[in-house]
Amino acid sequence: MFRRHYLNPLDAMCNRFLARCCGTAVVLLVPLWLPAAEIFVATTGDDAGPGTRSAPLRTLAAARDAAREFVGRERVTVLVADGVYYLPEPLVFTPDDSGSEQFPVIYRSENEGGAALSGGTRLRLKWRPYRDGIMQATAPEADKVDQLFVGGVRQRMARYPNYDAHKKTDAYQGFAADAFSKQRAARWADPAGGYIHAMHRSRWGGYHYRITGKKPSGEVQYEGGWQNNRQMGMHEDFRMVENIFEELDAPGEWFHNAASHTLYYWPEPGVDLSEANIEVVRLSRLVDFQGSEAAPVRFITLQGFVVRHAARTFMQTNEPLLRSDWAIHRDGAFLLTGTEDVSIVDSEFDQVGGNAIFVNNYNRRTRVLGCHLHDVGASGVCFVGDPDAVRDPLFEYREKNDLATIDRTPGPKTNNYPAECEVADCLIHGVGRVERQPAGVQVAMASEITIRDTSIYDCDRAGINIGDGCWGGHLIERCDVFDTVLETHDHGSFNSWGRDRFWRSDRDVSQKAIDAEPSLPFLDAVKTTVIRDSRWRCDHGWDIDLDDGSSNYDIYNNLLLQGGLKLREGFRRRAWNNVAVNNGFHPHVWYNHSEDEVFANIFMAAHRGARMPSETAKGKRVDGNLFYSADPAVKNRFTQFGWDVHSVVGDPMFVDPAGGDFRVEPGSPALDVGFKNFPMDRFGVKKPSLKAIARTPVIPAVRIEERRGDRSRGPARRAAAASYWLGATLHDLFGEEYSAYGVRKEDGGVALAEAPSDCEAVRCGLRQNDLVQALNGVKVANTAGLLTTLAEIGDEPLVISVVRDQQTIKLTLPASHYIALESAGSAEALTHLPGQALRIKSVTANQRTLNEPLESLVDGRLTGGYGPVFANGTFSGAYKADLGATKPVTAIRSWSSNTNGNRGAQRVALYGSRSAMDPGWDLSDRERFTPLGTIDTTGLSSGAFNAAGLHAPKGRSLGEFRWILWSVSPVTPSGENTSFQELAVEARD
Repeated sequence: MFRRHYLNPLDAMCNRFLARCCGTAVVLLVPLWLPAAEIFVATTGDDAGPGTRSAPLRTLAAARDAAREFVGRERVTVLVADGVYYLPEPLVFTPDDSGSEQFPVIYRSENEGGAALSGGTRLRLKWRPYRDGIMQATAPEADKVDQLFVGGVRQRMARYPNYDAHKKTDAYQGFAADAFSKQRAARWADPAGGYIHAMHRSRWGGYHYRITGKKPSGEVQYEGGWQNNRQMGMHEDFRMVENIFEELDAPGEWFHNAASHTLYYWPEPGVDLSEANIEVVRLSRLVDFQGSEAAPVRFITLQGFVVRHAARTFMQTNEPLLRSDWAIHRDGAFLLTGTEDVSIVDSEFDQVGGNAIFVNNYNRRTRVLGCHLHDVGASGVCFVGDPDAVRDPLFEYREKNDLATIDRTPGPKTNNYPAECEVADCLIHGVGRVERQPAGVQVAMASEITIRDTSIYDCDRAGINIGDGCWGGHLIERCDVFDTVLETHDHGSFNSWGRDRFWRSDRDVSQKAIDAEPSLPFLDAVKTTVIRDSRWRCDHGWDIDLDDGSSNYDIYNNLLLQGGLKLREGFRRRAWNNVAVNNGFHPHVWYNHSEDEVFANIFMAAHRGARMPSETAKGKRVDGNLFYSADPAVKNRFTQFGWDVHSVVGDPMFVDPAGGDFRVEPGSPALDVGFKNFPMDRFGVKKPSLKAIARTPVIPAVRIEERRGDRSRGPARRAAAASYWLGATLHDLFGEEYSAYGVRKEDGGVALAEAPSDCEAVRCGLRQNDLVQALNGVKVANTAGLLTTLAEIGDEPLVISVVRDQQTIKLTLPASHYIALESAGSAEALTHLPGQALRIKSVTANQRTLNEPLESLVDGRLTGGYGPVFANGTFSGAYKADLGATKPVTAIRSWSSNTNGNRGAQRVALYGSRSAMDPGWDLSDRERFTPLGTIDTTGLSSGAFNAAGLHAPKGRSLGEFRWILWSVSPVTPSGENTSFQELAVEARD
């Protein structure tokens, strides 16, 4: 019935040897002696036929059934002729279809790319005009249309706003805040069946919703939003709707009315619908391997196919992945469950709607080789294990393990996860055309996954993502990953998380447990993951981003073209021999004693730490690096913590940076710190047909960091004076610190950078590193806004919105220190004059003052002059009052006049000292000075006379002090200081 021939045993042995050496399952030698069967399939065949070349079968399902006669006893090759094979249902492989190492089963397109597997249907339509260039046709065979292809190209559902291909990094290539507003929805007769797509509030991926109708009030009703594991709500601006008839208003858009079986389409210019190939999608899954660990599907290869027309699955993406940002749908155009030694070779996945390949739960030695995956709706290749294989798994970010009771057994609990799998010599691009939490390759709850010789680009999120530390051992080498994080935020070309057993968002709890038991971070991350010999470029994040908890990594021989290297809280990360072009090293929020090492790298910027380093959170070694900069001090930012003591600054002498060759010449100072050249011409896909079409990243022009003093020709910048609230030091977020706190730049916030245990803030329930974002419902984006809002609130109770450990909480403060303000047109109109104040023994200043003598600050009189004012441009002026003895201070006040119409505002940081003798002027000395609070009225209008005071609530004090110090800053852009008229202190005896 079928053609049989024989395979020489020596040739078979050589084949196995070459396959192992080359990392491929492709048969390389001509079979001669061992029995082998060939089965032929063609679109013109007949499933009742013999399956020979002259009388082929018509379907792959029939060929699979016929092959069962030989599997396990003979090598079987199913040869598939050119043509499109529309699958009526998924092609399922079970253990009954398995081959063996000696007798594999191969399904191969006779010509690579000639045989296409389709999950769709071709429609033969009679088109007629509708209106305004829109055509219509009756399609009774199309029950539900998920996607429409015209001439092999996926078209767009009718949408608002319209698609603009030029807006590559704009959300959805077109977004609008009013996408589904009541006003917009008033234009829609019946939007049920439409979709809302919206970015995550912090742009950590996206959400999707199905419109179910309209409320009687006219507002849109919808369901969904489960596609992201960080449930924080949709972005207020980045929104789009589709599949709404009234929004069909641009070429390339379509709408299907299921009730009337009518398809509406506005063709692109030049499209002849009478000749065009019109296809719609039915299946989401085309090939399904159904096995298990006990009974796996084994030794099957699919080679040379084109895979098309797989439906979108975004409304089914609802399974959270171990406290990462991800939710997934366990499906793909190819779904592999319970397999061993299954290979997908030389195949193209063309515009599939969900994941292209999903390797699910137990799989061993799955290989994806020489494949081209492009324009996929979700991810390219996913390796995702079973959460039940994880010890003490948690899913939502806010969940926490009790570290005293967790399982201390290292590694997985079962074998139900992918391991020893490989993606090699592939081209993956256009990732996340529908979903906005995708990756070129996604790894979660898996072990020893290799990704090598692969080019990945044009991704809405990461090129490669590892979602957890379970269970490490991955190898990423010779990859080329760029143009990533295109529409999202706070991510990298490579991204990982490690929110494993040991990790808690309240880091102090984890820190205490790890201090007592240093092995905790390696219970899940049992094997080292290696990232090497690869090129990375991310223009919207970091090139390599090891985020929360990522542990046990070796990172070396990488060329980082744009975003640099970020290591956030984790343990045992070693990064050496990397080149970071125009960027450098980004240490974020490290644990104490993390054992991290960063050495022998070439950096082109100073380290950009976020909330660290500190005396204990400084790793094992950050030293012996070369900094390419014109600023000799670039390496000194953290030398007080022992970093870069032996690092050097100099020209690395790159071979050809414009051409992308960042090796260094002989004699380079980089060689003196231990840097070693690595190849710069081996990144990305090697297969000739794919390499010929693969893009490569833009090589940036090298920018040398200037000397700090040369950065501006204008007036020298002054460091902002410290600001305090309730005794805590305030800090405005800058740059990557937004990521460190897990918030958006748009929302801002003020961090409590230092909050001593005895300060009023801690007594009120606040903590160090809390991020204040609102007071009594008023958003505070920065310190100036917080201080202005406090001044306006006065002595009212406070309800504070705080981000703590990346979670928003509400705190209601009991009676605490408050700011009191008063303005009037005349001195007599002020109701709080210094008559009730304690007599100040003396007033001194740290710098020369002009105009009135210092004694005028305590004479009880307000005038309209300048008072004892500091000269213009003085940024560190201070007045100090001696109370004569230590007393419980209840209020500290200051008065000013609005001289020249611009000197009435006050910007004052207040300190107290218990020193028996004059404490001097070093305000950083916490043994001598206690910060109390800051008053800033520069954002408020000033009267002719203005009073400002820091007050303790009734019956309490600001503390016991002998000395009070007012540290003042200029209040105008040109550096003019306040015209202070009077200072006063109230205290109890």
